[in-house]
Amino acid sequence: MTDRLPMLKGYRVLDITQFVAGPTCTRILAELGAEVIKLELAPFGDRGRMAGDKPRDPALKRSSRSTYYFQHNHSKKSLAVDIKQPRGRDLILSLIPKIDVVVENFAPGVMARAGLGYEDLRRINPKLVMCSISLAGQTGPLSHKPGFDYMGAAYAGITAAIGEGDRGPAQLPIAIGDSSTGVTAAMSVGFALLHRERTGEGQYIECSLVDTYFAMHEVNVPKTSLRGDKFAPKRAGSLHPDGGPTGVFRYKGDEFISIMVMPHQWPQMVKAMNRPELEKDPRFADGRARRDNNEALKDIIEAWLGGFASRDAAIAALESERVPCAPVLSLAEAMAHPHLRERGTVRRVKDDKIGAFDIPGLPAKFSQWTPATDITADRLGGHNEQLLRDLLGLDEAAIGQLYADKIIVRDAVAED
Repeated sequence: MTDRLPMLKGYRVLDITQFVAGPTCTRILAELGAEVIKLELAPFGDRGRMAGDKPRDPALKRSSRSTYYFQHNHSKKSLAVDIKQPRGRDLILSLIPKIDVVVENFAPGVMARAGLGYEDLRRINPKLVMCSISLAGQTGPLSHKPGFDYMGAAYAGITAAIGEGDRGPAQLPIAIGDSSTGVTAAMSVGFALLHRERTGEGQYIECSLVDTYFAMHEVNVPKTSLRGDKFAPKRAGSLHPDGGPTGVFRYKGDEFISIMVMPHQWPQMVKAMNRPELEKDPRFADGRARRDNNEALKDIIEAWLGGFASRDAAIAALESERVPCAPVLSLAEAMAHPHLRERGTVRRVKDDKIGAFDIPGLPAKFSQWTPATDITADRLGGHNEQLLRDLLGLDEAAIGQLYADKIIVRDAVAED
C-alpha cells in the first residue's frame, strides 16, 4: 500500500475545544489531513494538559506536555490566545476568512457572548461550517446545563441500565459518549463539507452527548414506547437481560469469557457443551424461557467452563461450533494482543520529553491512505509565530508586542 494525498488536505479547521469530545472530532480531521489550528485559551491552554502522565524530568514538571493531551490533540498546531482581551478576539476574527471549519465545545451561549457565535462568524465567512458540541444541545430545557460524559449517560437512560439488579446503577469507567460524540461530529463535518462542495453553502451543526448516548439504545426505545409501564429495562449485572445466554461467564478465579448466543445459535451452544438434554429442558426451550431462567443457565455454563484445563481450551470448544465468544481481557492484555498491534489499534508514539508510549489508533482503515507514523503533539502556543506570520501577515515586532501584552502565550518551560 502506498501513501496517497491526505483526504482532507487543503481544509483548515479552527479547534476551540478541550478535554475529549471536541478534541476527538478535530483530531480525526487532523489525522486525515486537515490543518487544525487548536486555539488554546491563555494562560493555561486546554485543561487536558494537566491530566495524564507528564515528563519525569523535574526540570520539566511545569511543562504543558502530557500523555492525555498528546492522545487527544496530536497532529494539531497550538495557537494560545487570550480572547478575553479585545485584541485577542480580533486576532481570531481575522483568521475566520481563512478557515473552513470551526469546532467548539463550550456551554451553549459562551461563544455568542464572546462574539464568536455562528451568526457572528458567518457574516465574515458565509461558507463556514461550524460544529458546536455540548451536553444536551443548543436548544431545549436542558441546553443551559454544563456537563460531562457521565451526565449525558444519566440523562439518556444509559446509566440506569448498568449494574447489578439488587444494587444501584454503576458508574461508567470510560467516556464512551465523549468519544462517540466526537466521531459523530467528525462525520457530520465531513458531510457538511461535501454539501458545501456541491452547493457552496456553509452551515451550522450541533452534536450533543445526550443525543449520541440516546441513539445507542438498540432495542428498548420502541419497547418502552409501545408497552409503557408494562416494560422497564432492568439491571442484570453480568448477564444480558434478554437471556440468550448472553453475558460474562466465569471460567475460574478472575478469568472470564464473554459469550453471546442468538436464538438460532442455541443448538450450537448445546452441541459445544455436549449437553443435548438442555434442548429438551423446558427451562431453556426457547428464548423467553432462557431469559426467565438466566441465572440457572449461567450456573450450568460456568460449571462446564470450569472443567477445562485453561480458558483458551474452553474458548476453543465454543469456537469449534462457531459460538460467538471472547476472553475478557484486561487493558494490559488487550494492548499486548497481536491483533490489536498488527492493525494499529494500539499505536506506539514518541514524545521527545515524555518518551515512548501507546495511544489508541484511528479506528477506521482506508485503502487509499495510511496514517502517519511520526505524529507529535504541540507545546502550548507552539505555532503562534508561524500562524500569525503566514495567515495574518504579522511581522516579528507585532508578534513580540502581542507576547509582551500577554495577548498570546507559549509554554513557560524552555523545551528547545
